[in-house]
Amino acid sequence: MSEKYKVKPRPHRRIGGPGPPGMPAEKAKDFKGTIKKLLIYMGNYKYAMLIVSIFAVAGTIFNVYGPKLLSRAITELFNGYMAKIMGSGGIDYAFIAKTLLFLLFLYVLSAVLNFIQGFIMAGISQKISYRFRQEIAEKINRIPLKYFEANAVGDVLSRITNDVDTLGQNLNQSILIVVTSVTTIIGILVMMLSISPLMTLIALVILPITGILLGFVVKHSQKYFTDYQKYLGKINGQIEEVYTGHNIIKAYNREDMTISDFSGTNDRLYESGWKSQFISGLMMPMIFFIGNLGYVAVAVIGSILTINGSIQIGDIAAFIQYVRNFTQPIQQIAQITNLLQSTAAAAERIFEFLDEEEEVKDPDYSGSLKAMKDNDSKQVVFENVHFGYEPGKTIINDFSLAVASGKMVAIVGPTGAGKTTIVKLLMRFYDVESGRILVNGRDIRDYKRSDLRQNFGMVLQDTWLFKGTIMENIRYGKLAATDTEVINAAKAAYAHRFITTLPEGYQMELNEDASNVSQGQKQLLTIARAILADNPILILDEATSSVDTRTEARIQKAMANLMAGRTSFVIAHRLSTTRDADVILVMREGDIVEQGSHEELISASGFYAELYQSQFEQDPT
Repeated sequence: MSEKYKVKPRPHRRIGGPGPPGMPAEKAKDFKGTIKKLLIYMGNYKYAMLIVSIFAVAGTIFNVYGPKLLSRAITELFNGYMAKIMGSGGIDYAFIAKTLLFLLFLYVLSAVLNFIQGFIMAGISQKISYRFRQEIAEKINRIPLKYFEANAVGDVLSRITNDVDTLGQNLNQSILIVVTSVTTIIGILVMMLSISPLMTLIALVILPITGILLGFVVKHSQKYFTDYQKYLGKINGQIEEVYTGHNIIKAYNREDMTISDFSGTNDRLYESGWKSQFISGLMMPMIFFIGNLGYVAVAVIGSILTINGSIQIGDIAAFIQYVRNFTQPIQQIAQITNLLQSTAAAAERIFEFLDEEEEVKDPDYSGSLKAMKDNDSKQVVFENVHFGYEPGKTIINDFSLAVASGKMVAIVGPTGAGKTTIVKLLMRFYDVESGRILVNGRDIRDYKRSDLRQNFGMVLQDTWLFKGTIMENIRYGKLAATDTEVINAAKAAYAHRFITTLPEGYQMELNEDASNVSQGQKQLLTIARAILADNPILILDEATSSVDTRTEARIQKAMANLMAGRTSFVIAHRLSTTRDADVILVMREGDIVEQGSHEELISASGFYAELYQSQFEQDPT
């Protein structure tokens, strides 16, 4: 994987679209490199891009040639009218009609070509957006868990939504504008030179002046654009935090403090916003003012040349129109500067994510562990495991453990002792720094992650349910399960009774955060899902922490039946749930300080006994 781009953690995600028109999300760190990479990425569409370019050039040429053709009709009309007055001739209406019809044909043909190239370009931009989204979605499954723990979730969402949308929209506009603008400038310049080199020279004097002023405006507005995006992200983050934590803010009477923080950020956003828009808004008036000066100069010089007979009246009319049209592509190129910056910034963020370091590739071995629950000789073994989330900061120190198949292992200890880390290592969310973990007598790094993880059933303290029916959420543990199997799993988890009391029962649809059922009910549904999955190894991380004592007792009975013949790892703060464990591991600062059954550890009067007694004193149940 390329190390060129590294993603920096971003505290908040952008909410909404890419921002005001012409305002870049941020300035690309490597503009040229990113654009080059984007062009290479678009190589699959080179033939379609070639057709778009040819049509765009042809349509622009027809438009550019229009004023020149119209000048002939104007000259003929003027000369014929003057001849008629002097009695030496008349107006050739046939020639004028023929010229105008041909001009109409060119404009219609130009419009058709522009329509076709616009249609093709829209398809290309959407295909590129589709491809980026597809690659990002696939990339997410190959990135190690540590990336998501070190980066805001909103940042990843922003890349797959805001950045991809910005890139697709800008590509559709910028490529066409670049092609047509450059073609228009070259075509108009050629036509102007064919009419009068002197007037062309006068008209071109406005270019360096325009360039200097544009450079000045872009230079001084860029920092305000950057500040605007910075505070836009910050204020969106504050809104998101306030929305999700509204109850907590109310409970602690922090409304005034929240409003004060928001007002401070909002003031800075307002200041940077109006400055950036005001300075960038000076661009167009400046261009129009300079363009009008050039227009006046051309009109005066053209009148003199017409009186002297150097050019025809139609030519001066065409030239004035060319001067007017000449400033338009310059304005478009000036506007596209910010558009290209925005495109490059969005593409850079997308490529950064696609170039992120991936998990170590799975080995070719594809042996299955599915039958391990039927073989009592299988074991889960930790051998001298060392691990730290950051280099040099080891939190699991020389951890060793051998668990016979079908045994229940309880892992207890204070917060930060490393209990959940053991589970993450077992499921290969992270790889050990040294030592090894064996399942079925084989190093877990020898298995494909998918083969390894399909043998684990997990119930976590933080429940995860998706928008869908209760039936669908439970069936997520086993997609091929029948309705009867789902209901039996719910009964085993003591969830059937409350489900049947809900509107529509098993067909009741949960909302996005499943807030239309209680926290305890959500936990029961995740337990039912694990029961349905029927995996040989179970991991229960505070699985009963969100239910009442009576329901906890029922769930423990269901879990006892479920864990029979299976290797189970139970992480618990409630030590009442560890009494029936075959082995209790007491962890402290990454080390196992005690090991044994509940009775043995109580009799030892050590650290476990202290933890148990402290909970017993606070909660006699």
